[in-house]
Amino acid sequence: MSDLLKTSDYHYELPEELIAQDPLPDRSASRLLKLDRASGEVTHGHFPDVLSSLRPGDCLVLNDTRVIPARLYGTKEDTGAAIEVLLLKRLEDRCYEVLVRPGKKARPGCRIVFGDGILTAEVTEILEEGNRKIRFEYEGIFEELLDKLGEMPLPPYITHKLPREQRERYQTVYSRVEGSAAAPTAGLHFTPELLDQIRAAGVETVFVTLHVGLGTFRPVKAENILEHHMHTEFCQISAEAAERINACRRAGGRVVCVGTTSVRTLESMSEEDGTVKAGSRDTDIFIYPGYRFKVVDGLITNFHLPESTLLMLVSAFAGKEKVMAAYEEAIRERYRFFSFGDAMLII
Repeated sequence: MSDLLKTSDYHYELPEELIAQDPLPDRSASRLLKLDRASGEVTHGHFPDVLSSLRPGDCLVLNDTRVIPARLYGTKEDTGAAIEVLLLKRLEDRCYEVLVRPGKKARPGCRIVFGDGILTAEVTEILEEGNRKIRFEYEGIFEELLDKLGEMPLPPYITHKLPREQRERYQTVYSRVEGSAAAPTAGLHFTPELLDQIRAAGVETVFVTLHVGLGTFRPVKAENILEHHMHTEFCQISAEAAERINACRRAGGRVVCVGTTSVRTLESMSEEDGTVKAGSRDTDIFIYPGYRFKVVDGLITNFHLPESTLLMLVSAFAGKEKVMAAYEEAIRERYRFFSFGDAMLII
């Protein structure tokens, strides 16, 4: 098997203290590692330095999804046993695909009570890989109940609780379309002021949507990455956004994606010649070395977990050897890793 297809070749050792547990007070104060895609040269700076790497006529593509407070704590109606529900994906009316802990207590017919009964749910089906389909019952507006009862679904490697008053730090400043179970974390570094500076420099900002599911972050368990099953995620691009991206490419500008979610959206919604199409769909695109990129010329991203599909996507974009060498340097330089960590620019 080629080293490009072996999961274990995307492993690296990360000191636990480099996992960022809390967001910085200033979003844009994060450090920035810049990787030259052609030469592999690495340089170091701070996040606002992205401005100097963008050119007039470039197009910066950002994912405007908004994280919902998707973690709910309830009890079984019949026994009072504690049960945790994590919303993954909205299905039809009042129904969601969810992750339930402990799963063995959540068989079809199981009823769960949240918040003294203002929200209840019934498990209706067991789905692939043990996820559940549940149907909620409530009076009023579901989003308001979720805001009252739910918690932000921070990844398991973040052990610190995010206080309710800091919820917005796990949202991008341009988040708009509710539906994600996790934040598109590369965008957390942008401030309104930095975005204004980028636009003032002649760079277009274009928004697409991909609702992030937890499947994106799951480690690849198969040693041959071709055997890994990707979960689907909903993505959409408006007609205006598609035309602006296509116009940028026709004029010779570069398409720079903020985050792997924006990459997956564009590459899922484009023709072989790189023409981006408007519309919406569920995508299970899995990008790993050997993939030929159709649209994307640059990428702003965070540092990803070992053996993750996200690390494989970044390796497909910049070359596995260059990326793994850059990660080793980031560890030596004591960068902060993962969702609340520092950023990387590949261009």
